[in-house]
Amino acid sequence: WAKGMEQDKINAYMTLYTALVTTAKTAAPMIPFMTESIYQNLVRSLDENAPESVHLCDFPTVDESMIDTQLEYDMDLVLKVVVLGRAARNGANRKNRQPLAEMFVKADEKLDEFYRDIIADELNIEKVTFTDDVSAFTNYTFKPQLKTLGPKYGKQLGEIRNLLANLDGSAAKKELDSTGVLKLELSTGVIELTEADLLIEMTRSERYFSVEDGGVTVAIDTLLTDELVEEGFVRELVSKIQTMRKEAGFNVEDHIVVTLSGNDRVVDIARRNEAAMAGDTLADAVKYDVTEGYSKEWDVNGETVTLGVQKV
Repeated sequence: WAKGMEQDKINAYMTLYTALVTTAKTAAPMIPFMTESIYQNLVRSLDENAPESVHLCDFPTVDESMIDTQLEYDMDLVLKVVVLGRAARNGANRKNRQPLAEMFVKADEKLDEFYRDIIADELNIEKVTFTDDVSAFTNYTFKPQLKTLGPKYGKQLGEIRNLLANLDGSAAKKELDSTGVLKLELSTGVIELTEADLLIEMTRSERYFSVEDGGVTVAIDTLLTDELVEEGFVRELVSKIQTMRKEAGFNVEDHIVVTLSGNDRVVDIARRNEAAMAGDTLADAVKYDVTEGYSKEWDVNGETVTLGVQKV
């Protein structure tokens, strides 16, 4: 629940409003009564000079000047990176509320800071860096696909297997992606292998967890410093308090008092981050080692703590 009316919040409201009104006008011939209700609520209640009914409005027309193909392309890449980032988090057993230090991205296009900030916010990662080389985070091993290579090369399979095992995996993968074939020099001459002829396995470093799909590779730094761990605790506490606000039947704008008890470590973390935690939960005060209002015991990152919320 963001305070005030910052520009991005106004933009979100106006985008939603425009989409709802335009959809109501477009769907009016098919669902006349529902769209009429939406129109009266969103348009006529605000503008008495607007047409009396949605069925008296002009049918929406396409405004091609509003189409931004570069924006669509960039946001499509943002979506791909976010999906891969979530997959990397799941694979590394790092839940989304645990902040991470950095994620490296390799793609055909490098996004500017505006889009990198969106990715960082979505994935709860402090820094997103685009790079041309992810060989430090990933490597590839190659084996022959017996179903396709067996009939073609028979007795030479052993030689092919040895050559593939000794390849520079990153360089070989780059060659395969750019040319569509991987060239091997056998004792009898040079052969070309396609991706269908190979079993390719991506291996990862211990610190970085990487995922690749569709020409995009992401690698997240899984190292958790004390500061990141503490920030993860704060995110979890905020999430639990917001859940309790909902369970207690509070309105979104209600101010509350929060209590924490039963775990010295969690209490110490909450004390150090009280201002941030209170701001995110509309808490006017945070009390420690007492239990008041609607209370509940939680497991917060392996630590048992009792939280309480009370409306001011």
